[in-house]
Amino acid sequence: MNLNQLKDEMVQVIKSYHLKGWSPATSTNYSFKDEDGQIWVSRSGIDKSQMTTEDFMSVNTDGEASPEYTGVKPSAETVIHCVIYELFPDVRFILHSHGVFPVMLSSILTNELIVQGYEIQKGFEGVDTHEVKCIIPILQNNQEMSYFKQELAYKKTQLNHGCFIIKRHGTYAWGSSLAEAKRHLETLDYICQCEFLTNN
Repeated sequence: MNLNQLKDEMVQVIKSYHLKGWSPATSTNYSFKDEDGQIWVSRSGIDKSQMTTEDFMSVNTDGEASPEYTGVKPSAETVIHCVIYELFPDVRFILHSHGVFPVMLSSILTNELIVQGYEIQKGFEGVDTHEVKCIIPILQNNQEMSYFKQELAYKKTQLNHGCFIIKRHGTYAWGSSLAEAKRHLETLDYICQCEFLTNN
C-alpha cells in the first residue's frame, strides 16, 4: 500500500471515530509508519471532522518535524507514538481516542483495568478465550512527555494487549496493521463501556 493509500485509510478511520464522539474539539492524535519505516503523525490542532491527507506530517524517531515540515507543529503527544514504535518494532499504526467510557472508568480506578468473562476480549492480542484475565495498564496523566517515555518502557511487559489508558484522558491502541489497531481500540472502548455501566 503506497503512502497516499495509507493516508486515505487513516483519514476514513479518524472521521468515523469523530462521528462516535471519540475526538471532541481538536483532541486525539494518530500515526502510522510507511513502507520505508518513516513515521507520519497528525498535525496539532486539527478538527478531526475536517481531517485530510494533508494533515499528516513526517517526524523523526524523537518526534521532531522532518525538514520539509519545519515550522509545522506535530501533535503534542507525538513522543508517545515514537516510544510505542521503539518498544514494539512491528507496530505500524497507532490510534488515540478520547472515548467517554474509558475516561470515566479510569477516574475511579487506580493503576489497571482488570477484565474477565467478556467474549469480545478475544479482540485483544494473544487472547483466545473469555476465561482469560486481561490487565490493561492505566497511566497517570502528565503534560511532560518524558514521564510517558519512562513509564511506558517500565511497563512494557504489561502492554501485551496492544493498548493502555491514560487516567481521565483517553486510550492508546496499536497494531501491525490498521485493522489490528482498530480491533484493539474498539475492544477496549466496548469493555470500558460495559464495565462502567455495570458498576455505576
